[in-house]
Amino acid sequence: MARAGVSVVIPTLRRPAELERALVSVFAQTGVADDLISIVVADNDPQGSAAPVVQRLSAAAPVPLVYRHAPTPGVATARNAALAETDAALIAFLDDDEVATPGWLAALIATQRSTGADAVFGPIRGRAPDAKPWLRPYLECFFGREGPAQTGLIPHSYGCGNSLLVRATALPGPAPFDVGADQSGGEDDALFAALAARGGRFGWAADAWVDEYAPAHRATLTYALARAFAYGQGPSQTAARARDWPAVVRWMVIGAAQATVYGLAALGLTLILNPRRADMLDRAARGLGKLFWMRGFEPHFYGARELARLDRA
Repeated sequence: MARAGVSVVIPTLRRPAELERALVSVFAQTGVADDLISIVVADNDPQGSAAPVVQRLSAAAPVPLVYRHAPTPGVATARNAALAETDAALIAFLDDDEVATPGWLAALIATQRSTGADAVFGPIRGRAPDAKPWLRPYLECFFGREGPAQTGLIPHSYGCGNSLLVRATALPGPAPFDVGADQSGGEDDALFAALAARGGRFGWAADAWVDEYAPAHRATLTYALARAFAYGQGPSQTAARARDWPAVVRWMVIGAAQATVYGLAALGLTLILNPRRADMLDRAARGLGKLFWMRGFEPHFYGARELARLDRA
């Protein structure tokens, strides 16, 4: 039986400084003394680079700070490993490149209680301090997350970073995240699509703010467009998993139109070096993703590929 309370889960992959920043922000949460029961760090680096950070900060943690080494690189593997270290009824996910504001967790909890949602999401302010000046506005929007101005139920899900999930309904079984998505990501999209199919409800906590800092190797147009392509694949892939082939065709037609229209707009803006070319390229990439959604076209951002990027950075 799940234990009443909330555990904050932070998967991390060779970002010790960023992990420390995220942990300190969780330590500073207000209004959750009766709810927060543990913080779990899932270290996805084969070398265990997060262990010294967790050991050094344990004494300052307001609740037990739990370390779990998940040495096989993969985002789903890391999330599942962290879940095995807590029996909390509510699970809050914070990415290792995110910094929570002091009222973050309290806002998520209050929204879940007031709405009865199975999964609650909050807004994100994107930060890209290492980006080129002309590209920074686009990247900060790209890495951010906007939603309704008011707290309440919403008709769709967002990503797992900055979320609160009801374990009994949103996280079924001992390993709810599909390890088949370890390298490509999208394990959270699949989880939430399955939750929606079961009649699950989603909530939005308008005051649950976090800041997400894009590391230098991600603060580039190339990386963002690859992610945009992957995001574009989502609707077609979801329809394909449901074997809704008419929907797949519809999304492919939409994608072809988007790629053509926004691609031509991007070309024109690039010729005059207009900063808005990044937005048009993003939309064109999402269109291409809807068109080329099949296995073999999936870009890889996590696990072994992310380790390789970090080694080059």
